[in-house]
Amino acid sequence: MSIVTNFPLSEKSVEEFVRLLLPEGMGKDIKGEVSYSQNKIKITVEIDGKTGVLEEENLENIVEDQGVIMLKGALLKAYKKNYPWGSLIGVRPTKMTRRFLQMGFTKERVERILSNMYLATKEKIDLLMKVIETEEKLLNKEATNMYIGIPFCPSKCRYCSFASYEIGSALGRFYPKFVETLLEEIKLVGELSKAKNFKYESLYIGGGTPSTLTLEDTERILEAIHENIDLSNLKEFTFEAGREDAITREKLEILKKYGVDRVSLNPQTFKEQTLKELNRTFNREHFDEIYRDIKELGFILNMDIILGLPGESVEDILNTLNELRKYNMENLTVHSLAKKKGSTLYRENFEESEVERVLVEGEIDKLVRDKGMEAYYMYRQKNSLDWGENVGYSIPGFESRFNIEMIEENQQTMGLGGGAISKSIHKETEFIDQIERLVNPKDPALYIAEMRSRHDKKIEFFS
Repeated sequence: MSIVTNFPLSEKSVEEFVRLLLPEGMGKDIKGEVSYSQNKIKITVEIDGKTGVLEEENLENIVEDQGVIMLKGALLKAYKKNYPWGSLIGVRPTKMTRRFLQMGFTKERVERILSNMYLATKEKIDLLMKVIETEEKLLNKEATNMYIGIPFCPSKCRYCSFASYEIGSALGRFYPKFVETLLEEIKLVGELSKAKNFKYESLYIGGGTPSTLTLEDTERILEAIHENIDLSNLKEFTFEAGREDAITREKLEILKKYGVDRVSLNPQTFKEQTLKELNRTFNREHFDEIYRDIKELGFILNMDIILGLPGESVEDILNTLNELRKYNMENLTVHSLAKKKGSTLYRENFEESEVERVLVEGEIDKLVRDKGMEAYYMYRQKNSLDWGENVGYSIPGFESRFNIEMIEENQQTMGLGGGAISKSIHKETEFIDQIERLVNPKDPALYIAEMRSRHDKKIEFFS
């Protein structure tokens, strides 16, 4: 593939776009030409004997690489592709859209740009606007959030690319030392947080599967958090229990004792054969028992499902949505399966299951409406289904601030444990933030060996 244009661009970005959304254009030469008239930009693209044209107002002083964005849209037009998200393959479309609104653009002008330049459909634009409306009520740039990563799981799901290692694998032998190192890191971060007067608004313990921790270690870690971290400003405390095969009522009671108010219990699908083939054990009877315990103890509950799992038919997805009606959860997160490079499925080069978008989205809309939920955060993944996104729904008043702040990258993050990412956010311009990241090692052995030196970097990082 050769790409010839009269404006600068990243060929790699265009090639990746073609690979994902225009596979029939792989290896084809591309010619793109930009012309200007008054306050307009027009781009004409030729590929494989086809022509695509796109015209939009000149936003080059606001939108970085507008020519590249429009080139991608013109390629879709050349091939007569009508994707719901158009050329928007970025992870955080809400963040981009919020920036336009912060700059003083009217809602109508932003919607026109999303439709004309990015070729997004009205239903996706409406979703963006609804999410942003909810986010604006909760975003708080002055606070900080904390994430603690527990990189162990009972088993490694084939779709997973997160920092997680089977507790029964060779790396499981580092579990005891990992816990001791994390306890030490919590103490060190407590000292740093006090010196910096960090005000933590949300705390999220994720992974991996945090409930893989033993009952004793769960209590030790929660106790260390209370002893070392000022939680007086905390508005939510989440523990991602996730898998029913790693949680017990006794662990839930420990979580409640130390102020955890949110937990996840994630079926992903209610087709047990699918879960078995994904290397994820599932016992429906125990799942229901844990669900009853969660409700009885008064936790805010989130459930996750994944659309497009290998081997799942539309009927399987509709059955999962129907089964969800049996549970009273405050939050529901609907994921579209993505080919994540760190996952077993990616290495196996699996084929996604066909999903009838209109039918499935219609049933999701009915479900969340019946549950009294509204969309409150969303993000996309580069290798997800072309129409898909990950959407968090919530009963109003039960939104997860942590989820919103992490996706919008509005708040600085203190990351502890395996694979955790700390973020420091500074203003680059009035409307654009400069975000720096400091990553803890995913590998438990490396985390143990480098925690002290990484913490020294963290002190410098947050200064």
